[in-house]
Amino acid sequence: MTMSDNAWENGLKVFDAVYGKGTSAMMKGRENDRFNREIIENQFGNLWADDALSIREKRLMVLGATTMLGRQDLIEIQMMGALANDEFTEEELALIPHFLLFYAGAGNCTALIRGIEAAKARFAEMKGG
Repeated sequence: MTMSDNAWENGLKVFDAVYGKGTSAMMKGRENDRFNREIIENQFGNLWADDALSIREKRLMVLGATTMLGRQDLIEIQMMGALANDEFTEEELALIPHFLLFYAGAGNCTALIRGIEAAKARFAEMKGG
């Protein structure tokens, strides 16, 4: 196994820790793609792997950034990971858009609320209920 293969494998482990066990399977066969390799080896293998901040703390920053972009799709992806890792209570989920309202604006927080609700529905469906 080369150093690069090791970085790929380590990044995949962190990817699973961030988004839920087994989610790294979606990256199978993509290790030769430069974009995916950069994401897995550096974004996950270095940034997300750094334990100076918890995954939950990092996720809150990502939620703030994606809310500012108004990207419901990216918010939903982050929330699926948060739900898989049991990172937030129902009350905390309700407080996130309330807090960001004054920073991101009502329009962007609407995307946040929709992303949270879509993830909750999808997660419940995956869990069979």
